[in-house]
Amino acid sequence: MPEEVLFKSESDLPREEIASYLRSVADKLDQGETVTLKSGSESVTMDPPARPTFEVKAEREGPADGPGELSIEFELEWDENGDETDAGSGQLEIE
Repeated sequence: MPEEVLFKSESDLPREEIASYLRSVADKLDQGETVTLKSGSESVTMDPPARPTFEVKAEREGPADGPGELSIEFELEWDENGDETDAGSGQLEIE
């Protein structure tokens, strides 16, 4: 299935500002509200269902024998047609 990017924003920010963005999304999820992403003239509004799939990845990209780029990725995923899937692979813990 081809991927269509509906919105993208990338910038270097202090940890505190990133935490603020994540808190805003968490508050919207807690309240069952839509999430609107805006940057300049671009925006997209998404309405996550009550039980989206939550994917967390820690990755290292680069050569096996040298320094690379590290990332932590958080992703909410759901079907547009509303079908819910059971993609559980164990309880997530973040320490």
